[in-house]
Amino acid sequence: MKSRTRYTLLPPLAVLATALLAACSTPGTRVVLLPQADGSPSAVVVRMKDGEEVLSRPYQRATAAVGASGAPAVDQADPAKVQAQNKALFDMRPPPPQRYTVYFQAGTTTLTADSQRVMTEALMAAQTRSGSDIVVTGHTDTMGALEQNDGLSRRRAQEVAQLFVERQFPANRIEAVGRGERELAISTADEVDEPLNRRVTIEVR
Repeated sequence: MKSRTRYTLLPPLAVLATALLAACSTPGTRVVLLPQADGSPSAVVVRMKDGEEVLSRPYQRATAAVGASGAPAVDQADPAKVQAQNKALFDMRPPPPQRYTVYFQAGTTTLTADSQRVMTEALMAAQTRSGSDIVVTGHTDTMGALEQNDGLSRRRAQEVAQLFVERQFPANRIEAVGRGERELAISTADEVDEPLNRRVTIEVR
């Protein structure tokens, strides 16, 4: 009897979870960690009753039989085999997020002229992507107090979000957050006027 395998793709963690049902093997679970689309590191904890393992390398695999004691067994899966055996699921994965950056005039929520064009590109990408949502994150340079920059970054994010709403993108599919001067694009000392840090990043996903 051929083994019957059911796979479930979990996009937030980028893992393949496999329920193994075979006449010649003990029923169990297999988890394969997939690489992130942007190459960033990721990890998942595979926890069983009496132990756990952390998968932190692409295509690392954990296997545990039902009723087995201890932590799951971990090995390295062959990427080509995983992709070939699960082609339909790989084809169903959503496309990677698209990222854009817009910039502001000093101390304001007014976009620069070039950023207006970038806004149009981001909107077109969101409108053509089925079921998309948008995350906008505001940032500042290091001029001014930390608390003031937190508020300014939020206002910048909200301004960009409102521009999307005015262009008919659904408000309930937009998230706006501010990070102040905590995540500088260009590392500077305090009280430095740096245009590249006065920005909002837009992620269409």
